[in-house]
Amino acid sequence: MRIDRIVRLAVAAAGLFSIGAPAALAQSAGAKAPAGIERVQNVVVLYLENRSFDHLFGNFPGAEGLSRAGKRAIQTGEDGKRLAFLPDALDLRTSAKPRYDKLPDKLANRPYRLNDYYRMDEVLGSLVHAFHTQQNQINGGKMDRFALYSDARGYAMAYWDGSTLRLWDYAKRYTLADHFFHAAFGGSFLNHQWLICACTPVYPGADMEKIGVKFDAQGKLVREGYVTQDGYAVNTLQPVGGPFDPKGDPALRLPVQDQPTIGDRLSAKNVAWAWYSGGWNEAEAGQEKPGTFSYHHQPFAFFKRFQKGGPDRQRHLKDLDDFVKDIDAGTLPPVAFYKPRSGINQHPSGSDVVKSDAHAADLLDRLVKSKQWPGMVVIVTYDENGGFWDHVPPPKRDRWGPGTRVPTIVVSPFARKGHVDHTSYDTTAILKLIELRWGLDPLGTADAAAKPLTGALRFR
Repeated sequence: MRIDRIVRLAVAAAGLFSIGAPAALAQSAGAKAPAGIERVQNVVVLYLENRSFDHLFGNFPGAEGLSRAGKRAIQTGEDGKRLAFLPDALDLRTSAKPRYDKLPDKLANRPYRLNDYYRMDEVLGSLVHAFHTQQNQINGGKMDRFALYSDARGYAMAYWDGSTLRLWDYAKRYTLADHFFHAAFGGSFLNHQWLICACTPVYPGADMEKIGVKFDAQGKLVREGYVTQDGYAVNTLQPVGGPFDPKGDPALRLPVQDQPTIGDRLSAKNVAWAWYSGGWNEAEAGQEKPGTFSYHHQPFAFFKRFQKGGPDRQRHLKDLDDFVKDIDAGTLPPVAFYKPRSGINQHPSGSDVVKSDAHAADLLDRLVKSKQWPGMVVIVTYDENGGFWDHVPPPKRDRWGPGTRVPTIVVSPFARKGHVDHTSYDTTAILKLIELRWGLDPLGTADAAAKPLTGALRFR
């Protein structure tokens, strides 16, 4: 059966995201919002990169952290038996993939503190973070195969004592959510999609021999690939309408999507919104500097309404410079998303922790001083775990996720002060909060059923 036919059948069968609103979704749209939520005038999302909760906040006072990991801190091999030592932590910053030379020759089979060997202002390597690989690492909730299935091996178990970070200080003063999971298994591409549409993109006509996921006869993953056998795009692709890497493989450019997004819902209610991204103006002009802009971090650019030449692209997709100007002028739209560029987004291999932390905290400082602050809710979260271990098993929602736990901080006049929110959330909680505040229809079954972030807020 042709892949485009498979996709159409799968979408129709699932009632996915754009073919009418099931009764459950319609009912959710009328769910009762908490009293006082109308006082929220602005929701701002700062979307950082690739760190698990335990990797950065595992020692945070009052949070479920490293001290409660128990047997889930112990990594196992393919046979399910405990490893005597962690495999060598491989440094993927070069093609040679040497071991991290400052680490002990033998790593004890447990999480280890990077601060004892490296500085937080050093740029260390990235490691695999992909859709099927992460599910293998989670291992049904045992959380015991991160080292086994990582291309960086034992490095997956490394963590930072983040207590000197400025975001820690904000977390101590406001609310830290310690059971917040990224919405979809795997990497940045899919989780950015889930942030704005609570959906998994489709790729009709994909060359499955070239870019498809492959399993052997026993169901073991042979090739991670980019597109599932039933036509869903799950790993890193770029928007066919741009911006994209002109030197990249055209097969890795996703066809234009037409599922509804949170932008569609907001515009239908005449609620202003914007997606701000570092380096956007340069990328639109084809003048981006190599390695400074991530094409797959621009989720709205994948959708029909926001293609080049259309008014909604210019109206809603903006640059960091615009974000700073709007903060300082007190003219942020009611809903604003901000994506930092490479170098200051905390993504390993391209950013160090300290510089990225300072960038996010500087923006928080501006937002707190803004004329719009009295009605503002700022959510600082991470797109996904970046391949780093976390000990808390994610809840089960559907075939797409959620994935591993990530740090999430709620900064607001309405936020509970000095609080750790233990409510179980995933990224769709952000959509749910926006939907409740502005009376929007949900985008799919996931955000319809999601708990909003109101556990972190008090409107009295």
